[in-house]
Amino acid sequence: MTGLVFETLVRLDDRGVPQPHLATSWQAESGDQRWRIFLRSGVTFRDGARLDAATVAASLRAANPDWKVMAAADAVVIETASPRPALPAELALMSNSVARHENGKAIGTGPFLISQFDSGKHLSLKANDQYWNGRPFVDSVEIELGKSYREQNALFDLGKTDVIEIAPENIHRAEAGGRTVVSSRPFSLMALAFAEPPKSADESHARNALAMSFDTTAINHVVLQDGGEPTGALLPNWLSGYAFVFPPGKNLDAARREKLLARRITPWTLRYDAADPVSRVIAERIQLNARDTGLTIQLAISGASDLNLLEISPSSADARVQLRELASALGLPAPKLTGNSAADLYAEEKALLDTHQVIPLLQLKSAVSVRANVHGWNSSTSGEWHVEDVWLSPEKP
Repeated sequence: MTGLVFETLVRLDDRGVPQPHLATSWQAESGDQRWRIFLRSGVTFRDGARLDAATVAASLRAANPDWKVMAAADAVVIETASPRPALPAELALMSNSVARHENGKAIGTGPFLISQFDSGKHLSLKANDQYWNGRPFVDSVEIELGKSYREQNALFDLGKTDVIEIAPENIHRAEAGGRTVVSSRPFSLMALAFAEPPKSADESHARNALAMSFDTTAINHVVLQDGGEPTGALLPNWLSGYAFVFPPGKNLDAARREKLLARRITPWTLRYDAADPVSRVIAERIQLNARDTGLTIQLAISGASDLNLLEISPSSADARVQLRELASALGLPAPKLTGNSAADLYAEEKALLDTHQVIPLLQLKSAVSVRANVHGWNSSTSGEWHVEDVWLSPEKP
């Protein structure tokens, strides 16, 4: 929801191609280490202050301490320590939103203004009448925060909300119940992440055996009701084009052979989100699948653990940027990605998987259910909601 109030210089279209937003254009010098980003004129913050290069440069410096960002008339110049061919796509990340700070408050240029905010509970937005890209159709948006999927569903049934999130395992059920559901392609990564790198060859073999133990097809079909896709890759195939070369799925014979190469194996502790009943079921299935291979996993909901069951939401529809963001979220070394080819991307993703610190399980869909009077609902590939495009009609009695 950040994009409703704060905006970025660049947006990605549904194909992951950078498009101008607060910036009108950009150009790189040879080597992709120095970029000049030209700013849109006529944009103002909610307090009437003009969007200028100094404010943009300050925002980008705060978000990227390793960048050198300088204001230059109607543009900002960004210098990086190494080539960044995907820098325009990086500028589309919500972490690179532009904000002006005044009296301890952050002020944005977006289509909505914050009228009330109760942290973790409620957010009230009102339309920005002076929005540079045209006033939103709706006058205001009331957002209830911290509601579980079950609570959201109950509010929807009672007619107290117009849009709710749908858990992956409930997408088909909602569609079968006649609801209008807008779902994404599989993109959120569910994975097992080790707290530390393997300390020996034995441990690497044991982790390989573990990765080949899981019946992710059954987990997707039975637990998630086909709300995702099994995967052996960090990036979904529709984004990278090569995920099929990292085969997912159960291979007990190969897992047992790999286990025999590990002479000494200690039990692992797996932590999952205790507040999510689906995470618990998946953790229990992981435990059973590991037992079939002769590996021991103990489940935990708190404290130190060897393994964590994580779900990482997408940050970007650009494959290179998304891989970098995933590596950061998983605590893995940052991929270099100095080239533009699919071969370069594949090599960096394979290097991350070869650390034996992450086991991809599933790519999950995200979805919302909207009432019949909500029209024009649109969300980007990486999950931002474009409520400024929504319009409402009277509901039929």
